[in-house]
Amino acid sequence: MGRAGMMLWALAAACLAGVSGDEFSILRSPQSVVFRDGSWPIPGDRIPDIAALSMGFSVEEDLSWPGLAVGDIFHRPRATVLVTVKGVDKLAMPKDGISYPVENAVPFSLDSVANAIHTLFSEETPVVLQLAPSEERVYMVGKANSVFEDLSVTLRQLRNRLFQDNSILSSIPLNSLSRNNEVDLLFLSELQVLHDISSLLSRHKHLAKDHSPDLYSLELAGLEEIGKRYGEDSQQFKDASQILADSLQKFADEMYNLYGGNAVVEVVTAKTFDASLVRKSRSILQTAESTSYNLGYSYNFNYAVVFNIILWLMIGLALAVIVISYNLWNMDPGYDSIIYRMTNQKIRMD
Repeated sequence: MGRAGMMLWALAAACLAGVSGDEFSILRSPQSVVFRDGSWPIPGDRIPDIAALSMGFSVEEDLSWPGLAVGDIFHRPRATVLVTVKGVDKLAMPKDGISYPVENAVPFSLDSVANAIHTLFSEETPVVLQLAPSEERVYMVGKANSVFEDLSVTLRQLRNRLFQDNSILSSIPLNSLSRNNEVDLLFLSELQVLHDISSLLSRHKHLAKDHSPDLYSLELAGLEEIGKRYGEDSQQFKDASQILADSLQKFADEMYNLYGGNAVVEVVTAKTFDASLVRKSRSILQTAESTSYNLGYSYNFNYAVVFNIILWLMIGLALAVIVISYNLWNMDPGYDSIIYRMTNQKIRMD
C-alpha cells in the first residue's frame, strides 16, 4: 500500500508538472547562487522576484519556493541575464542545466529590479539593458548608453546589420531558413543582437569588474513568428529551435566568462502568455510603484565589509572584557596588584 501510494504521488506530481510545459531554466550561475535540482513549479509573476533575490535584493512578498537556496550572502553575482523566448514551451539546450516548470505564464518585466539597482547604485552607474528587438523596445540606464551605443535596436538597423561582413550569417548554418524571408530575417536578427551584446561588452571588460551589479533583460519573439508562418511541425521551426538553443548556450557561456564566472544566466520559454492575468499583474506593479515609503537606507557592496569589521570588533571587545574580568576576579591583591605592593612598601618606610 505504501509503495502504491508513492507511485500515485509521483504520477500526480508528474501530471501537475505537465500541465504547463513552459520552463524557467538556469544556464549558468556562480557558486554563490544555489539553485536546487527539482521540479518545483514557479508562478510566472514571481520570476522577477527570483532575479531580485538571486542578486541579493529584498522583495515585498515572501517567496516560499524551495528551488532557490540562501547561498553566500557576502558574494552576490555581478550580473543577471534573463532571456524570454516566446512561442515555445521548452528548448533542447546543448548543456544539461536546471529547469523548473512555470505556472500561469504572464507577461512580466524586470522594472522593479532595474529600479532597485538604479536606486542603490546610482553613483556607480551600473549597466542596465532591457531590449525587445521585434518590438523595437529598448531601455538603457547607466553605462549601457556608452557600451551599447552601436547596438542595432530598430528593425531597419537589424536588417542592415545582418548583411554586414561580420554578421552571424557567415557562421550559423541556416539549414531550411532563408535569407529572403522577412520572418526568417527577424529571427536571425535577434540572434545577431545576442552576438553583438557579448561582443560590445567584451570591449569594456572593466565594467564587469566593478562593484555595481548589471542587469540584462532580453525578449525574443522571432521563433514565435516562425511558428506562425511555417507551423510548429515544420522543418523551419525545428531548425530555428535548435539554432536558438545553440545560440543561447553560447551567449550564456560568453556572458558568464566576461563576468569572471560571477553571472546568472536564465531563460524563460513560454509558448503563450495568459492575457487574462495581465491586468492583475500590472495593477500590483502600479500599486507597488505608487506606494513608496522610502524607509530603507541606501547601501552598496561595502555593506558586507563594514558589517564584518563591526561584527568582529564587537566580538573581540567582548572577549577582552571577559578575560579582563576573569583575571581581576581571581587576582591576589597582595601578590598580583602593584597598588597593594607599593602601599605596603610606603607603610614600612613610614
